[in-house]
Amino acid sequence: MQSQKAQETMSEKKTDPIRPTDDEARHLAQGLLTNARHAALAVIDPESGGPFVSRIAIGRAPDGAPVTLISSLSHHTSALAATPSCSILVGEPGSKGDPLTHPRLTVQCTARFIPRDDPRHGDLRATWLRDHPKAKLYIDFGDFGFVLLEVRAAFLNGGFGKAYRLTPEDLGPRT
Repeated sequence: MQSQKAQETMSEKKTDPIRPTDDEARHLAQGLLTNARHAALAVIDPESGGPFVSRIAIGRAPDGAPVTLISSLSHHTSALAATPSCSILVGEPGSKGDPLTHPRLTVQCTARFIPRDDPRHGDLRATWLRDHPKAKLYIDFGDFGFVLLEVRAAFLNGGFGKAYRLTPEDLGPRT
């Protein structure tokens, strides 16, 4: 029979659900980010101070960083301008099975607005139109602009029992 102290010590020890990051996890995370065409964007609402989530179009910049094209008329744009710390969620449930068993990636970011006169703007525009051809209808409207999402950390849920912490380097360049 175990002593009460031993039982208390055992109950305090919890198994860490986070697995060591491996090449399979990196590949899955990179694929989720590369193939995503939309994401849930979480920001801090400047009016209430609380969280606010919106759906955005998402892509990858030529250097592999997540990027979005958003309107200055959108509530999430003013939220990013006030507090650039944000996160995105990519990965969609499959057509069958429990949605929580399908892979998804949460990426913690810092938003950086790219002005039209920035040297990177032309390359961002060309890459965006290649991957989002319907954006040709509005990409040059005065209220639309690019926001680079500089990755600080990422969390991959690769399905049941497959959780990983990732670094910006783990997400790698565009593949």
